[in-house]
Amino acid sequence: MDGTAGTPARRRVYVDKQSPKAYHALVQTAEAVRATAADAGLDRILVELVNLRVSQINGCAACLDVHTRAALRAGETTRRLGVLPAWRDTELFTPRERAALGLAEAVTDPADALAQERAYAEAREVLDEEAISAVIWVAITINAFNRVSILSKHPVRESPQG
Repeated sequence: MDGTAGTPARRRVYVDKQSPKAYHALVQTAEAVRATAADAGLDRILVELVNLRVSQINGCAACLDVHTRAALRAGETTRRLGVLPAWRDTELFTPRERAALGLAEAVTDPADALAQERAYAEAREVLDEEAISAVIWVAITINAFNRVSILSKHPVRESPQG
């Protein structure tokens, strides 16, 4: 692969392939964040819910594909995944998950200061400082990967497993 995607008129640079050292540093950050989340007591399902919600907001097809499959492997249900965009309107998510999702949304749209303060206050009610920090780092990291994939136009291809 030459590091670009699309037709000649719509070619995009695969920034991960074009700048592998920078991308590798992002992958290393993700690995550190995964360990931080585990150390803070965040289970894999909660982490994947954050990854998915941020990717939904950003419209990152490639990350939605990767993290939907990861959530299912971790034991998440298709029912909860299906209603994730409307998580506030259901009773399917625990207070801890709700706090993490609200905080992740605030990280993804930091310009809304009022929503950010509300999300942080709600998170403080059910998450300790270590978990709050870990959720914020998970959201920051998936936001970065979303931008890499969106700006590179990473494709989502059919796979034999579906």
